[in-house]
Amino acid sequence: MKKLLAPTLLPLLLLSFHLGFSQDFSKWEKSIAAFETRDKEIKPPKDCLLFVGSSSIRMWDLEESWPGQPVVNNGFGGSTLADSIHFFDRIIAPYQPKAVIIYAGDNDIKKGLSAEETLKDFETLSGKIRETFPGAQVLYIAIKPSQSRWEIWPEMKKANDLIAQECAEEKKLTFVDIAAPMLKDAEGAPDAKWFVEDGLHLSKFGYQAWTAAVNEALPE
Repeated sequence: MKKLLAPTLLPLLLLSFHLGFSQDFSKWEKSIAAFETRDKEIKPPKDCLLFVGSSSIRMWDLEESWPGQPVVNNGFGGSTLADSIHFFDRIIAPYQPKAVIIYAGDNDIKKGLSAEETLKDFETLSGKIRETFPGAQVLYIAIKPSQSRWEIWPEMKKANDLIAQECAEEKKLTFVDIAAPMLKDAEGAPDAKWFVEDGLHLSKFGYQAWTAAVNEALPE
């Protein structure tokens, strides 16, 4: 008789199969532990704006963008939606957010996920957030069109379109479309003014524009 897999192992195995690439969650332990140490030293504020995701979040000066407002930055560079799902109980669940703002999906597509797989991971993460915090708004910042990853923009745009449709159908989900204004025109690559020298990460101008877009989408 074949030995059955323990039920607790099945979600992790299915996730690994779904992702299509090897996941080493242990590489993020230092970053996650740093969030926990920070929160022990300074208790996180209630009704905060909780930002999670990859380097575009990590590098965002939230205090400058939202002076005097309670903000928490739990971005860790290079991460994917699956990483935020894996660490959900440590980087999202302990807080009392008014809104959760996500930027992830960029690295997901870069690592080989399809638009449909990226949508499924967004559905999983947003579902966990809404289940844990029914009153919180979930804002998904669109995957950005960047100079350095322009060759995979078609798949990124497809993922954006799928996630935007999902958000339009759910009351507590908001799609923040920063992609359209970043493009020179319908066919052109994004303008260099949005980026620092690497053509991937945002410039000061880029963050100012993203701040305005998030502010417009935030619930009052």
